[in-house]
Amino acid sequence: MIIVMIVIVVLGVMAGGLAYSMKVETRLAQNGSFDSELEWMGRSGVELARYVISQGAALPQEPWDSLNQKWAGGPKGTNEALMAISLVNQELGRGMFSVKITDTERKFNVNVINESILQQGLIAVGLEPSESMPVVNAFMDWRDPDDNPRMTGAESADYAATPNPGFAPYIAKNGPMDDISELRLIRGITEEMYWGPMGLQRANQAFVSPSFDSPGSMTESSGAAGLVDFFTPISFGTININTASAAVLQLIPGVDSALAQGIIMTRAGLDGTDGTEDDIPFRSPGELINVPGMHPQFISGVQGFLGVRSYTFEVTVEARIGGLKRQFVALLRRNAAAPRDVQIQYFHWK
Repeated sequence: MIIVMIVIVVLGVMAGGLAYSMKVETRLAQNGSFDSELEWMGRSGVELARYVISQGAALPQEPWDSLNQKWAGGPKGTNEALMAISLVNQELGRGMFSVKITDTERKFNVNVINESILQQGLIAVGLEPSESMPVVNAFMDWRDPDDNPRMTGAESADYAATPNPGFAPYIAKNGPMDDISELRLIRGITEEMYWGPMGLQRANQAFVSPSFDSPGSMTESSGAAGLVDFFTPISFGTININTASAAVLQLIPGVDSALAQGIIMTRAGLDGTDGTEDDIPFRSPGELINVPGMHPQFISGVQGFLGVRSYTFEVTVEARIGGLKRQFVALLRRNAAAPRDVQIQYFHWK
């Protein structure tokens, strides 16, 4: 009797293990069958983003880009075709997808900024002015084409001997940055400076789904910004004053926190909130004169790198089938000469 019971228990355990294994294999096979569907949903989301961006750019009555427009998740459809479109929870086949579009012109292009703007960014993330110059020099050494270090700078020999903490020995880029994460390799730039005060938490959340229902960036406006919120390696080169955060605006020489907040409040309209129906976007950089405390001399000095149009957009698509999710990322570039021509620069999934 005891032997029979032992045999029954053993057979039961084996049967349970086999059933569990079959369940796992079935789920894996099912998820594998969803791969192509998820990819095409991601590509469909990118095509939807292309359409929305191209339609908005073709309107002569709005020759600007702002956070209250459809592409940015705002309520302003500007024409009937866009008003009927939702970027959230679009159903397709057996699943649905959501799209988030962010212009990169809301940030400074790290490949063209000068030392003054970089220094302002370093001070904004907590570095003392007296401590910023070694980091500035190391940054310029990283970007310049030679291997001759500046005073207090760093070149390939320095990184080969003592790289930044957490990295194996490497050499300096000696050229334009391809990805903003390269800042983490530069001598003197810490994880906290790169991510902001909530460094580790933000780093862990970098691959978590973005919010698809709010225009603008809560992080940039909450005082928790890092260098990743100020700079981008891919943009047209000008700052869109209709989409830039207060933190980014303060990097412009001569703009303090009060003036940056004045720019935000002027474009935000009566409710003081970006991305709503009553926004009053700037139609040209010259309209900054309407900001309280703004001086005409300042406007004439900075107009060269300010604008009201965006030409480069990062698109994040979250595709979902049942409980399975996948994120796709694409970069779109709008043709300045032909605004309805929006081309895909890259497409990949996380």
